[in-house]
Amino acid sequence: MSCAMRWRVNQVAAAAVTAAVIVGCSSTVSGTARRAHLGVPDPTRSYGYVDDRCGLLLDSSVEETLAADHVVRPYSGAVCQYVLTRGDVGPGVPQIIDVTFSWFESGSLERERELATERGATITDTDVERHDAFLARRDTTGAGCAATAAAGTGVLSWWVQFRGKSSGGDPCQDAEKLLSATLRSDL
Repeated sequence: MSCAMRWRVNQVAAAAVTAAVIVGCSSTVSGTARRAHLGVPDPTRSYGYVDDRCGLLLDSSVEETLAADHVVRPYSGAVCQYVLTRGDVGPGVPQIIDVTFSWFESGSLERERELATERGATITDTDVERHDAFLARRDTTGAGCAATAAAGTGVLSWWVQFRGKSSGGDPCQDAEKLLSATLRSDL
């Protein structure tokens, strides 16, 4: 047998052995694929009020993120409150938006989810900037939504509520934009 024929026979035999190994090693796994979460990406980061910033954001960043025409922050501290205006809900009547930021240094995402559920919110699990998070929509006195994530040693949340008649927009989308901006911010 020539070298070329021996090489071809060996090649065919190797392919048969490889095919047998592959068939013998395969298996089917049932279930649904889920993304792995390795815990909070930034366990030592603080999101508290510092250097006149709430959730690591300046007032101008909050205004820009929500495309607001004007922003006022009447309260700062453990919780920061904002009142923004943007667009119009009627001729010459701007849409008024209440926004609240809070960071619970030793809170848990599960505890915040339980509280939102008890208050009648509709919960949607999500992932924001590699952080486990959820949206909690509750439209009782205007369209309102919180975007909450596990971050640092605790939990941070942005609540957005449109006062009265809304001219469109989605408070959950706005809350998620603020949460994303906070989680992307550098100290």
